[in-house]
Amino acid sequence: MEKTSAPTLSDPLPGQPALAPFPGRPRFLVLGLLAITDGRETVVLQPSRPASLLAALLLHPGSVVSTGFLQRVVWGSRPPAGGKSALHTCVLRLRRLFAKYGIADHAIEAVPGGYRLHADADTLDLLHFRDLLAQASASEDPEDALRLAQAALRLWQEPLLGNVQSDDLHRDQVPRLAEERLLAVEQVFDGELRLGRHREMIADARRAVQAHPGHEGLSALLIEALYRSGRRAEALTEYRRIHSHLAGELGVEPGPALRDLQLAVLRGDPPDGRPALPPAGAPPTVPADTPPGLGRASPAAPGALVLRSLVDAGLLEEGPPGRYRVHDLLRLFAQAAGASLPSAAPHGPTGLPPSVAR
Repeated sequence: MEKTSAPTLSDPLPGQPALAPFPGRPRFLVLGLLAITDGRETVVLQPSRPASLLAALLLHPGSVVSTGFLQRVVWGSRPPAGGKSALHTCVLRLRRLFAKYGIADHAIEAVPGGYRLHADADTLDLLHFRDLLAQASASEDPEDALRLAQAALRLWQEPLLGNVQSDDLHRDQVPRLAEERLLAVEQVFDGELRLGRHREMIADARRAVQAHPGHEGLSALLIEALYRSGRRAEALTEYRRIHSHLAGELGVEPGPALRDLQLAVLRGDPPDGRPALPPAGAPPTVPADTPPGLGRASPAAPGALVLRSLVDAGLLEEGPPGRYRVHDLLRLFAQAAGASLPSAAPHGPTGLPPSVAR
């Protein structure tokens, strides 16, 4: 493809690698840098007013986008005099670009009140992404559903529309796109949990939570993966973290789904549709060939063993010798079970330490 000495709308951005070509029909790309591919060459568009116009149309495929909205996208709060005429000039530049890729000039249709761009799952990666996720949700085969969700997620690149200079799009539209990607991430993690791959997904789930510390869905998936891997204390630590973040940053409590999961971890109840969670408080299994001295200490008194299990689970905190501080999670569990925590009692035949601090 010939290039002029001065940058044009279709010149690649300096230092940007080309995206993977898509064989067949010309294809628009918005799940990353705005680009067009003809199956042989992929060109990342230069930041320009026509590029902003194209991005706005592609984010509303098949819908009429008003001239007022398009003018705000292209020029911000101060469109030029004769804004409709200037907008039409941008459309003409896009149609000339389309001709290089064999895209019909009527792909952008002028309609009363605005413009409409026709696209489908074969010509726009955003629609292809949504189609794959819909197929994943409808599939009754867990392996197939996970494969489709992973394929949808692979369509995304960074930075999202980084070559589009429009404050309106980056303020209003890009966050909505990013939320769609997070739904796909959740769907992938959920699929891995359903297939029993909880240990394998923990590292990726941690990274996702670190990138989105206030996202309850991602935290819930990480908590479940940790708990299913026998890491109850870490699961409860993650619940405390998301609880503290939501309370400190937003002044809200975790939603019902996350609170229900917390109780499931405390009780050992399996969430709907999942294999049973390990029983709450169950001691780890010691292999038969464990060498002497590893996991084979003299049995502790029952009360001390219970308290040690609660400390290991993060439900009690040890204070001065013989005293413990009850975590709010344990109090919540006791309330949910219809019980109340006993008052501090002297050391008795159960082996309990002298007192438990409330």
